[in-house]
Amino acid sequence: MTEISEIKSKWAKNKKYMLVRYSRMSTLGLFEHDETKIPKVDTRVVVETERGLELGYLVGPFSSYKAGRFKLSDDQIKTYFDDSGVEVPCEQAGKFVRYATAADINEEQHLQKIAREKIECCKRFAKEMNLPMKIVDVEHIFGGERIIFYFMADGRVDFRELVKKLAQEYQTRIEMRQIGSRDEAKLLGDIESCGQECCCKRFLKLLKPVNMRMAKMQKATLDPSKISGYCGRLKCCLRYEDKTYTELMKQLPKKNTKVKTKHGEGKVFDTQILTQLVVVEYEDGSKIAVPLDEIEIISGAVSERTEISTSEQNIDENHDENNEENNEEFGEQ
Repeated sequence: MTEISEIKSKWAKNKKYMLVRYSRMSTLGLFEHDETKIPKVDTRVVVETERGLELGYLVGPFSSYKAGRFKLSDDQIKTYFDDSGVEVPCEQAGKFVRYATAADINEEQHLQKIAREKIECCKRFAKEMNLPMKIVDVEHIFGGERIIFYFMADGRVDFRELVKKLAQEYQTRIEMRQIGSRDEAKLLGDIESCGQECCCKRFLKLLKPVNMRMAKMQKATLDPSKISGYCGRLKCCLRYEDKTYTELMKQLPKKNTKVKTKHGEGKVFDTQILTQLVVVEYEDGSKIAVPLDEIEIISGAVSERTEISTSEQNIDENHDENNEENNEEFGEQ
């Protein structure tokens, strides 16, 4: 964080920045501007990035702007977006060009309408070349500088000829970007079993790993069809309460620990994490649920807790990442 603070201190004194979300992957970045006032409502903006002109959304707490200057520190930005796991944008992502006009919005809608045609065209070319790839989505950069195709494949794909053919078809720079199943859900995700739009599409920006330990600790059903999301992986929401469950679990006595309650002496048979109840088995075989604060642990009689198998923690632990080595771009042919 010291390094980030040093970076910020170099440019924050004399320049003004706004926080903007842009691109199909909902990237966050700080953009330099000269505006004296920032709108207090949701606003579309046109920004210039290394990819060209792009339409984005002005985000963050609007109260954090004073005379057009973004006043939040890097620590405050991180705290604001911490629940989504967003990395703090400590470097300038580009420049603010203008607030989006009705013509800009209409142009964006036009590009979205013809996106399906571009996908079908790319699919047709890929099929003709017998390329083992699934075209997922396309992003036409607002300024027209390039078209980005997102695809899935089991391994590396030599798509150089495909790029050349697409560049000839559309007379612009073509970029092919390989993605995984979680990124596919982020681009195309629909309504999940909870009735809400997929979290990765609606607000999550950084997809952190989720494992079976989280599901078991929350006593969720282990039916793959019920704990798997749109992407076929474990649902991201299993991670939301994991920290709370972990902290509450640490307060409970381990299984088979000898304890004393108002009903007599016995041993821990089971525990309930959220309610903080302990099921105690007594010598006569009876089992009674007792609140944690009414239990006294008999000294020297602590047994080992039955831990969740560590091998199961590795299941689905690593989320999909883009195969950066297989992402290339070519100029107009």
